[in-house]
Parts: sequence; structure tokens; C-alpha cells
Amino acid sequence: MGGADQVRITRRSSTSDNVKENHGGDTRNLPVDAVINLDHGDPTMYESCWRKVGDECTFVIKGFESLSYFSNPNNPCWFLEPKLEEAIKNLHGAVGNAVTDGYSIVVGTGSSQLLQAVLFAVTTSLDHASQINVVSPAPYYSSYPEIVDLVKSGLYKWAGDAHEFDKDEPYIELVTSPNNPSGVIRGSVVNREGGVLVHDLAYYWPQYTPITSSLDFDIMLFTASKCTGHAGSRVGWALVKDKEVAKKMTKFMEVNTIGVSKEPQLRVAKILQVIADRCKRFGSPEGDDFFEYNKKLLTERWEILRETVKKTQMFTLPKYPLQHCNYTGDVTQAHPAFAWIKCKEGIEDCEKLFRNQKILTRSGRRFGSDPGFVRVSMVGRDEEFKLFIDRLSMM
Repeated sequence: MGGADQVRITRRSSTSDNVKENHGGDTRNLPVDAVINLDHGDPTMYESCWRKVGDECTFVIKGFESLSYFSNPNNPCWFLEPKLEEAIKNLHGAVGNAVTDGYSIVVGTGSSQLLQAVLFAVTTSLDHASQINVVSPAPYYSSYPEIVDLVKSGLYKWAGDAHEFDKDEPYIELVTSPNNPSGVIRGSVVNREGGVLVHDLAYYWPQYTPITSSLDFDIMLFTASKCTGHAGSRVGWALVKDKEVAKKMTKFMEVNTIGVSKEPQLRVAKILQVIADRCKRFGSPEGDDFFEYNKKLLTERWEILRETVKKTQMFTLPKYPLQHCNYTGDVTQAHPAFAWIKCKEGIEDCEKLFRNQKILTRSGRRFGSDPGFVRVSMVGRDEEFKLFIDRLSMM
């Protein structure tokens, strides 16, 4: 979708007072001394792509539509809109990143709610007198500890780094792949009897990483915010192999929020189907592929970042292997949504170093790692990225 003119990132002039960007005619100005918030992964990078799509994703809900609580009473997840279920299956089928045949689909208000539903469903199925330990290999997603311990459940508790877990008792391991924050493909670590694996695959899409296989784990979590950039719609979905686990997840959602709002479900269904239809035309003369367009954006940003980091000699970045992508047919490497930056030896607080340059990042401490690391979002607007690169080059 689009050519080099749409994805090119240019450096601002050192003499300008403001940085300007243009996304389909919408110009924004950002003062050169502004604080840049790269702490969170707000996916506003995707605006340029969706502006090009135009009205193709527009739909109308009339006043008399979608009044009932129920979407499909015959589905174990009775509040899942049939159009969303169909679109999810079509998109995974077109991309080839996950198996859907034989799986129940459970929809949630983002993947964070789904994770809580999974923890409830799994721990109520395990015969264990005390709280089940929940672990993830460091560096792990920084919100996991808070999500797990927020309600101080008597069913489960956060137990930290999976590398350090050595108890001979049931456990739940959260496997994030590609990993947030580091972007690497990961597998389970504990690998003992009595364990349940939950695979968080939010970033397993072609714009971020090569698609090397169609995954078929027992529990797989996805979210529209990372797939399409529509974080504000708050729609995620789980592919669940065990129907009883899916039913218990649905029960959690039923009690927690009485389902998931139909309006965002229908919006995301429309968006996913548009992407799936374009996937089918990928490589053809009339092809206009969503994933390829955004992969080009991220690829160029990563090239600029690596070049800048190399010149500063103050930081290092992860290296990703070249792999064949089954979706594109190319041999490529990962271009993650976050940069996992390590400061050179002698800098103990990398987050403070960036904060002194008015760049907000997330410290490695938050990920169960070293404060010599920070996570930096790569999916913000062009103006933020340009200012980030300018300031990085002067450090």
C-alpha cells in the first residue's frame, strides 16, 4: 500500500522551530523542545495507512440495531458477534499465523481482560489448595505483575521470572512471542509437568516479524490494537482449544462486564475483513497490502535508528536473525513495535539519561530486567520519531 513517498521519513531541518508531519492532509506541529512520550506503545503510526484506506472501513449502526445482550446464544461465547468471528478466521487464514479450526474464539475488552479471564478459567480447573504461581521469563511484559496481582486473587499470584521458578507444583507460564519488550521469538522456559502455557501473540503479525508457521498452541491471545493500530476500540480475542476453558473465560466476562460492546466488535470486524481481503490480493497488480505498507514504515524507522545508535556509540540494540516469511515469501528480519535499548557500561539508569533529554521511556526495571535498559516505542507519529532521532544523535 503506497510507495516510497508515503513511507519515507525525513530528518527535520536544524533551523526549524517546529516539526511538521502530514498524514493524508492533516498537518501537526510539535515544538522542538517538547517532551516526547515514548513510554507507551500508542499505535498512532497507523493513521497514515488508514487515511489512505478512506471510507472503505466506514459502516453505520442504526438506532434499532444491536440492542440485545446476545449475539449468538448457540456460541459458547454468546456475546461474540458472528461478523467478528468470521473476520478473525479469515484474517488468520490469509496471514497464516495461527490455526483457527478446532478452536473456540472468545472476545474481550483488549487482551488484558482476556488474560484475567484465562487466569480465572485455568486456576479454577486446577486441583490445588494454594494460589497458582504465574510466571514469565524476564524481560517480561511490564503490565503482567499488575494484571495478575491487581485483585489480590486467592486463586493465583505473580511469581516473577520463569527462569528462577523451581517449585514442584502447578504453574501458569505467560509466553510473549514476539516478546514485549525485546521483540525476540520465544518459547516456554519452565517445561515441567503441571504447567499451563498461555501464549500472548499480540505482535505475531507480518509488519513486526517474519511469519514462520501457523501456530496451534492451547491458548493464544491477540488484540486489534497491535494488529491494526485500533487501540481505542479495545477489542482482543483468544483462540482456545479446550471448550471448557473457553466457557469459563466467557463466564468471567459475563460477570465482569456482561460481555463486550457490540459497536467496537462490529467496527473491528469490518477492519479485519478489509485487511483480509487485501491480503488475498497481495503481490498482484491491484494489491494494496496493509501489512506490507506498515512493514515498510517500521523497516525504515529501524534502519534510521540503527544508523543513529551506531554513530552515538552509547547504546546497543538487539540483533534479529534473517528468516523466511511465509506470508510475504521474503527473507527478512523482525522490526518490532518497541526498541529494547541498552546503555553503554557505566550508565546505571538509562531511563534517567533519556528523561534528561525530554524523552520518556520505560525502564528495564519494569520488565524484571536491568535499569541499564529502556523500552522505546517505535509506533508513534512521525514527528515524535523524528525528534527522538534528532535528540538521540546529539547524546
